[in-house]
Order: sequence, then C-alpha cells, then structure tokens
Amino acid sequence: MKLYRAIAALCLLGLPLAMAAEGIAPGTSYYYADFDPGQQPWQPGQALNFEEVFKNYQYYEIVVAQDGREMTVNQFIRGDKTGSTRYLLLPDGSLQKR
Repeated sequence: MKLYRAIAALCLLGLPLAMAAEGIAPGTSYYYADFDPGQQPWQPGQALNFEEVFKNYQYYEIVVAQDGREMTVNQFIRGDKTGSTRYLLLPDGSLQKR
C-alpha cells in the first residue's frame, strides 16, 4: 500500500517515473551527448561523466529543479555555453517549453 502512495505522490509532483527510476536527483547536473525534447514520454539518455562529454563538440547539461516540476537544459559547443532552455515536466512524461 505504501508503494502505491509513493508512486501516486511522484505522479502528482509531476516527476516522470522514468526520471525517478533513472535516479535523477534534483539540483544535480547530468551530462548527455544529445537531447530530444520531443520524445513522448521523454526519457533521459545515457548519462555521461563530464570528461566523457567534454570531448564532444556539442553536449547538454540537464538540471532538474528542487521541486521536480521543471528542468533547465544548457547547450554547450566546444565547452562554451550557447543556450539555456527551461522545460516543465508534465505528468504524462512529456516536456513543455517555458
């Protein structure tokens, strides 16, 4: 019964179950070689450590807000930040640009 309540609480908070299963902690930076906000439901790819992703020409840093309802995606090219976009994390697992 407690497990059902925990799952319901995660859904109500807007934190997709896929992110919870992946162990993504709010406020922590995660690095990815690519980012596709159009996936439905959106799921993070294979997280890389900074050294692995830094050697790429382009990479993304994703940070989920402390409340678990939105995330910031920073794009880097050759180590320089070239863009930053915020997305709402919707209960169905999709992303909505803010």
